[in-house]
Amino acid sequence: MPKRTGPTNPVLRKLIRDVRKLGKRKNVRVWLAVAEHLESPRRQRVEVNLSQINRYTVDGETVIVPGKVLAAGALTHPVTVAAFKFSKTAIKKIQSAGGRAITIKQLLEENPSGSGVRLMA
Repeated sequence: MPKRTGPTNPVLRKLIRDVRKLGKRKNVRVWLAVAEHLESPRRQRVEVNLSQINRYTVDGETVIVPGKVLAAGALTHPVTVAAFKFSKTAIKKIQSAGGRAITIKQLLEENPSGSGVRLMA
């Protein structure tokens, strides 16, 4: 029997399945790209610092991070950040800047069309 490939975390596998299904059904490229990034090996998964989010976003923008958001740097404007994982300090810094830290599943339910969303990968 061949060895299992891909993520073994059942929560992550279900998220990838849901994101890919919605992306194919509604023909939304951003969701297909998110599913592809989430399937990558853990060593290659994206890690984004708040300083990067601050540098490449504007006030009120929505960002998807298909990996983990880390707390290095400062956030000077409110943004909505959707990610698979957050560090505890990153959540506090995002909320203190007036933004929101949500899961990818929550963003999928709020914005199934994927409009106005920036992928940070």
